[in-house]
Amino acid sequence: MATAILQARMSSSRLPGKVMKPLAGGPMIERQIERLRRCETLTRLVVATSTEPSDDALAAHLATIGVEVFRGPLEDVLGRFVTCVQALKVEDDLVRLTADCPLIDPEVVDACVRLRADSGADYCTNGRVRTYPRGLDVEAFTLEALLSAGREATSAYDREHVTPYLYAQGSRFTQAALTQARDESDLRWTVDTPDDYAFVARVYEALYPGNPAFTSDDIRGLPFQRYEREA
Repeated sequence: MATAILQARMSSSRLPGKVMKPLAGGPMIERQIERLRRCETLTRLVVATSTEPSDDALAAHLATIGVEVFRGPLEDVLGRFVTCVQALKVEDDLVRLTADCPLIDPEVVDACVRLRADSGADYCTNGRVRTYPRGLDVEAFTLEALLSAGREATSAYDREHVTPYLYAQGSRFTQAALTQARDESDLRWTVDTPDDYAFVARVYEALYPGNPAFTSDDIRGLPFQRYEREA
């Protein structure tokens, strides 16, 4: 079992305020939280946002709908995670997620948590050896691995992106990779741009009214997809 920390902010450079953009009658981040609450392995879900005034409205809205919120540094996101788990007295494994993935798959999250536990690895993800679509990304790691990174990582990149210190070349932390048989690495199901948002809104318009718990296979069955292919 694990505690999920959902990283969110309003100051996205490519699509500012995207986490609160409307999706199926509510903010996009609510739709993602709704999907995460179907995970079997998550005992707790915390949204970790910043202490910047730009995130005041986000934090206030989440509080009104009963979502646990922690606020910390904007740029030192690793520091935000460490102070979050310390302040909230988290003792179990951790899952890191980002709030631009409203098509997140609960089954994939559960599979990553279970693989980390079964393998005994310090860190597990489906994003390093990519076979899943972008937007189904999940990272699971031990509490001790996070605390070690918090104590030892010094580069601005490692502090901003939370986990690179755990999987850097030569890292002492053990790793496991969650993969699937099909290669869907060219599918783009995340939200970084207006085009991404338009695609995700179209998916929700097609599937959510009839089945709010729609699956990745339901998305695969739609007559449209979004790809990101390298030239």
